[in-house]
Amino acid sequence: MPPPPPVNPQRLSPAESRERTLYFFHGLGVDVPLPVSAERPDAYTSLVRAIVSSAAVTSSRVSCTLTVSPAVANQYNTLHGGAVAAVAEAVGMACARAAAGDKEMFLGELSTAYLAAARLNSEVDVEAQILRKGRSVVVTTIDFRLKDTKKLCYTSRATFYIMPVASL
Repeated sequence: MPPPPPVNPQRLSPAESRERTLYFFHGLGVDVPLPVSAERPDAYTSLVRAIVSSAAVTSSRVSCTLTVSPAVANQYNTLHGGAVAAVAEAVGMACARAAAGDKEMFLGELSTAYLAAARLNSEVDVEAQILRKGRSVVVTTIDFRLKDTKKLCYTSRATFYIMPVASL
């Protein structure tokens, strides 16, 4: 579909506005179907597990190594921000479960600071540790450091809420 001719955006009709919006989304590839492997219920978990390896777990700390593969790289050949958040959630949850046991919990808040980029094929040390553990909440911090230089690339803080046990 060729791009529509340039017009003054304040004078677009609803039909012209709709056509421009659809053109924008088609350019992003929204109409391209997802691969079959992405339709599986565990596709998200498999993607995270594929890039994380060699975990060490204690009662208040989880350490692992992440390899920046093309599957999780962005257009700049660096680790995609969504992949950083996904790994932070997974490693933070593992740390929270190591500290609180196998209780039912859910992610309540995740904040991430993107400080530097991790390049394609680089290795990143990921370390999560407990900041606070209470009866109903566990707060973790997750640091991403380049393996060779120990430079801090990303840091996240995740708050997990422990589900109360129903009393019948």
